Amino acid sequence: MTGKASFVYSDALLNYHFHSEHPFNQKRVLLTKDLLEAANVLHERDIIKPRLATDDELALFHDRAYIEALKKASIGQLNETEGLEYGLGTEDTPLFSGMHEASAYLVGASLTAVDSVLNGESDHALNLGGGLHHGFNRRAAGFCIYNDGAVAIKYIRENYDLKVLYVDTDAHHGDGVQWAFYDDPNVCTFSIHETGRYLFPGTGNVNERGIKAGHGYSFNLPIDAFTEDESFISVYENAFRKITEFFKPDVIVTQNGADAHCYDPLTHLCASMETYEKIPLLAHELAHKYCNGKWIALGGGGYDIWRVVPRAWAQIWNVMKTGEPANGNLPPSWLKKWEGESPVTIPSLWHDTSDVVPNIPRKEDINEKNEKALQSLLKYTKKVM
Repeated sequence: MTGKASFVYSDALLNYHFHSEHPFNQKRVLLTKDLLEAANVLHERDIIKPRLATDDELALFHDRAYIEALKKASIGQLNETEGLEYGLGTEDTPLFSGMHEASAYLVGASLTAVDSVLNGESDHALNLGGGLHHGFNRRAAGFCIYNDGAVAIKYIRENYDLKVLYVDTDAHHGDGVQWAFYDDPNVCTFSIHETGRYLFPGTGNVNERGIKAGHGYSFNLPIDAFTEDESFISVYENAFRKITEFFKPDVIVTQNGADAHCYDPLTHLCASMETYEKIPLLAHELAHKYCNGKWIALGGGGYDIWRVVPRAWAQIWNVMKTGEPANGNLPPSWLKKWEGESPVTIPSLWHDTSDVVPNIPRKEDINEKNEKALQSLLKYTKKVM
């Protein structure tokens, strides 16, 4: 089953740029768009332009003092002490000129995606510039300044009064979004991520369940380092189906970090493109089953911008547009255009060959740990139900 899909893009989304050595590189958004155009599945008629989020929209989640601090930082008027109070000027989130406007465009792009779907203009919408899930109410963290996902969900609740299921497949725990809705029974958050024993931000345990009226609506599936496709897909699909059946959302918002791949330089998971074919297929299926197709997808992490992110993110659009992931050869024109600039050899196929994943001697132990985490999650689900 397919529906009308919208792709949110403008070059303004590329302005979120810390410095040339920083691992967060929005060129991956351009590479993905270019790949889809070369594959003839993305056309001008599919693209909608983002808008700049207003201060009032940012303040749906963010403290106004934090917004004002970002504006000062944008023009070089925020001193070091002030900056550190807000998580700005750190190694992860250094200051750069125009950072408020660049960040507000990412949020506005997610709001554009929301309105496109919830106003009935499209069934699915994709903003690859978004997914900055580590941002907090008054503090930047983990490369994330404004938390577009949290703002977008607050916007949905205020303007459309719908129940939202937020699903986060980034290798890092979706902490900022979880804590934003930790007491809200109308927003259910589900994050599958590498265990915090080894990876930032160190949270996302199975027993983080929510508080007050929101207790029972926060779900976490921490998986072990070096998890491969078979285990990732198995526990993820089982959990996603059970949680969706329990919550029965009106709309699904997914965060699609592409950093669980074995090539990613910042994480320790060992997924291949097989996982990134399944992730959008499952979201697409469940959105049509429970939400009349209402699905808003955001970007997220992903730090191998040449070999992994364009293919992984392009598959989200392929599923939105055609109902299926692409297969076979990548467009030769795209490879020719970018291979001279890439510091690594770009794969020529949509899928990965079997030799990309290293031999993992602890595979059975890893799979067993992941299954135990899943059973713990499902146990909590049954208690809620």
